[in-house]
Amino acid sequence: MARFEGRRALVTGASRGIGAAVAERLAAEGAAVAITARTLEKHDRLAGSLQETAGRLERYGGAVATIVATLADEGDRQRLVPEAVERLGGPMEILVNNAAGAMYQPLADFPLRRRRLIFDLNVHAPIDLAQAVIPAMREAREGWVVNLSSATARLGQGSSTMAIYGASKAALNRLTDGLASELRGTGIRVNSIEPRAAVRTEGAIEMVGDLLRRQPDLLESMEQMVEAVVALCACPKDVTGRIAVSLDLIAEWGLIVHNLDGTELKPAT
Repeated sequence: MARFEGRRALVTGASRGIGAAVAERLAAEGAAVAITARTLEKHDRLAGSLQETAGRLERYGGAVATIVATLADEGDRQRLVPEAVERLGGPMEILVNNAAGAMYQPLADFPLRRRRLIFDLNVHAPIDLAQAVIPAMREAREGWVVNLSSATARLGQGSSTMAIYGASKAALNRLTDGLASELRGTGIRVNSIEPRAAVRTEGAIEMVGDLLRRQPDLLESMEQMVEAVVALCACPKDVTGRIAVSLDLIAEWGLIVHNLDGTELKPAT
């Protein structure tokens, strides 16, 4: 598969989890990929690092740019796209806004500092990066922006501890809808995608690993989530403004789920 041959992509939050997996799949299908996260080397608690992700991507033979950046910092957000352009030798054609911050606690005593951090990471960073890639995409008359969202954005989720995180993702969905409407007809597609079930990432295991082990039916595979994300990284011009759900999109489009290296995923026997 060489669906992204000659394309340049930027994936945030790519030291582990969905971001690292999406970056690998894009590289496996021919893209030059810029990856970013806060730290280059191993996290003090979680498995995975930018160095490890870069090592996996380099096996596919394409260009890889590793950029350390803190997306809560406005200065880092401003330098990220220009640095990716310089390192990969041209403008970004695909932007995957995967990086996010999640802190869960009751609203009655949720500190302002934490609220601001969540909205900086989950709302301001995606729109700042989108604004940075749009001019070149508009000139080329094509481009793909994919925002990673969450089911917690919907009303009626119950738990107040997820309300701030969910509110930030609801804002991201609304920005997705608004930006898609604004750019309709330019060739730039803007969509968001959320998992229908939990994806077994390092962060999810750290936070709710016991629940996932007790109820495996709450899980979807990393390969399923990535299949849906990369489908939106190559969708036609009329697919824009979608607030999609991973497994639903796979069923709707009849997608075949692949391994992260692009080979077809064989069903378990």
